[in-house]
Amino acid sequence: MKLKYSLKTATAGLRTHKSRSALTILGIVIGITSIILIVSLGEGAKNLILGQVEGLGAKNVIILPGKEPSGASDLASLFADSLKQRELDALRNKNNIPNAVHVMPIIFGSENAVYGSEIYKFSLYGAGEAMEELFDLTPEKGFFLTDEDVKSKANVVVLGSKVKEKLFGQSEALGEKVRIKNTTFKVIGVLPQKGSGSFINFDEAGIIPHSTMQQYISGTKYFNRVVVEADSENNIEAVASDIKRTLRDLHNITDPDKDDFFVSTPAEAAEKLGTIFNALTIFLTAIAAISLIVGGIGIMNIMLVSVTERTKEIGLRKAIGATNRDILTQFLLEAVVLTGLGGVIGIILGTVFAFLASTLITKFGGLDWQFNFPLNAAILGLVVSSLVGLVFGIYPASQAAKKSPMEALRYE
Repeated sequence: MKLKYSLKTATAGLRTHKSRSALTILGIVIGITSIILIVSLGEGAKNLILGQVEGLGAKNVIILPGKEPSGASDLASLFADSLKQRELDALRNKNNIPNAVHVMPIIFGSENAVYGSEIYKFSLYGAGEAMEELFDLTPEKGFFLTDEDVKSKANVVVLGSKVKEKLFGQSEALGEKVRIKNTTFKVIGVLPQKGSGSFINFDEAGIIPHSTMQQYISGTKYFNRVVVEADSENNIEAVASDIKRTLRDLHNITDPDKDDFFVSTPAEAAEKLGTIFNALTIFLTAIAAISLIVGGIGIMNIMLVSVTERTKEIGLRKAIGATNRDILTQFLLEAVVLTGLGGVIGIILGTVFAFLASTLITKFGGLDWQFNFPLNAAILGLVVSSLVGLVFGIYPASQAAKKSPMEALRYE
């Protein structure tokens, strides 16, 4: 029997029992839908985070205190005090890092800003004049911090757009005074709305001189981060190497495994994040794929029931000349068509759900989340679903092919 006739017979058999066919492929549909949804959202999340890493500056090298975390137990090291004024002075020495353009410390925390009867909790950053250039923070109104503000520990603050809106509404903020942790600060600048396009949401932040932050807010003598800008992207690795050498010499460290700091470049951060997201996506996809196995077992069971119910049909077809191979082909095709159809439906549903999820995240989450159609996952899902039908359809099909035509015709 030609393949097209076998396929026609198989589809006719499936149409005869539409409800059973629909229930049979439900596990396949759920599995493929889950895989498409997970891979699509995983790609969207990875692109978003990598975009945020790029937003930190392609030429910026970040120095963090403490040993580089290799597990949850090492996270406490991020709050170490190994970066102080002595380290900052050494890093700013051109003899130590000749390719550095700016070296700026950052201190951060969360505080309440008070203006009249309005109170708003926001992220507060202690930084310097270089932050304007490093993070593209030219104020929409007023001015940014200056080196003189840092030297004099001035009580001045630059507000993000949302902080200004919450405290002042439509009123003018420049020149007004706000209280932060019992200290009065003069508003000298208001940033334009930037959105949450980087790890730092500057819309909900305030920036004051780092010396003022240490003196009046944090009460500490160390920095949470130090940002070093290289003179070009080609010199990123050279700057990172000079930073490590300078700090190791300063701390008398000869074994790199004993570093009490770690250096992160944009390329390293992007590579690590990409690896993490890929591993997480594979893990979640593997979990979702379990439903394909469950669906395959369901298909095998239903096909076995179908073989029993259609014993007379099998006997009649054999009596008029159908061979064992024809019967085997028919039932295998039924299983493959079922799972292939389930794969197509799963791809469509997964794509629709992923698009809706991306739209909702963008609209209500305020994130620049891009929808991604995972073409490779769709093709793989279609192939795998068909293979599931083939593998789990072999046994029922072989049982159907083995039936004796005489016994099948006598079956009640």
